[in-house]
Amino acid sequence: MGRFLAGVAACLLLVTGGLLLWQSRAEAPALPSAPLARFAAFATPGVRLAPIPNAPEADAKSKEEKRFARADKNKDGRITLAELVEPRRKAYDRLDLDHDGKLSFEEWAVKTIDKFKEADADKSQVLNAAEFTATAPKPKAKKPECGCG
Repeated sequence: MGRFLAGVAACLLLVTGGLLLWQSRAEAPALPSAPLARFAAFATPGVRLAPIPNAPEADAKSKEEKRFARADKNKDGRITLAELVEPRRKAYDRLDLDHDGKLSFEEWAVKTIDKFKEADADKSQVLNAAEFTATAPKPKAKKPECGCG
């Protein structure tokens, strides 16, 4: 009996599927219209465009070559110890309080403690997030990329 009921159900499903396919009224999808020309020069025949000038040559120097050139202050192709150390001299002199050419722990600590006290606005001997943010080094002003303004 189970086979008979399964056969009847299968026949009903086939007939129902056939009727649905026979009565379907599928429509062809509507295609969008062609887009308008992006440039009027292409839409208008006979209009000539100016030739594109040659692009400037890219700098062939690598990142390390540029870094070397910045460190070589007298441009002799060699970096001396003085050329390498000189950019850091001002920062060192600000920490070297007795100007003996040696930075002791005490000299470093004095500057650090002074910086801490300046940042501790509420004098609680503890820096909160806002006070700690005040100890960050000031960002350098960016140079304009071009001389146009």
